[in-house]
Amino acid sequence: MKKWTSLVSLCALFLGLQSYAQDNSIDLKFDQLISTIKTEKSILERTESFENHSSLLNALKAVDLDKVLDYKGEFTVFAPSNLAFQKLSESTIDKLFDPENKRILRAMLSYHIIADKLSASSILKAMCRGNGIATFTTIQGEAITATMKGIDIVLTDKFGNHATITTADSNQSNGIIHEIDTVFVPEKML
Repeated sequence: MKKWTSLVSLCALFLGLQSYAQDNSIDLKFDQLISTIKTEKSILERTESFENHSSLLNALKAVDLDKVLDYKGEFTVFAPSNLAFQKLSESTIDKLFDPENKRILRAMLSYHIIADKLSASSILKAMCRGNGIATFTTIQGEAITATMKGIDIVLTDKFGNHATITTADSNQSNGIIHEIDTVFVPEKML
């Protein structure tokens, strides 16, 4: 009986080690596969395919920033959803989309773009290094500050406007998109 138990134990140990080794190799192969998969779409192409960003797309096209987001460089776009645009008053939208205010609309949209690829985890790491606060410079040349409110990353511009990242880390071939719930409209622009 003792030999039997030892043999069964040895077989169980062997099977356990073999299945553990196989599980790890499968996980490793899966992780390698995921890390090598890259989206072929640019930020612009992905924005065009999101129905939720049609207002942003129209605004980008109105000021030719759509061409910038099709370049190969790395960008982070804090993309206001259509609901975020709907929070703006009708007069503000009319004023922003008035062809005479093209420069103002371009400046406003530039507050939503950073010339670097910032994942949510890299934003969080920067906040950890900065005692809960991280600052990033937009292509407009102004700072956006990131802080935490509960489990949400909240972005604030220099005028005190706040936006919460509602959907993070949509990786694209030339950067990353984070959907936000508010459009940054600096008051001095209007």
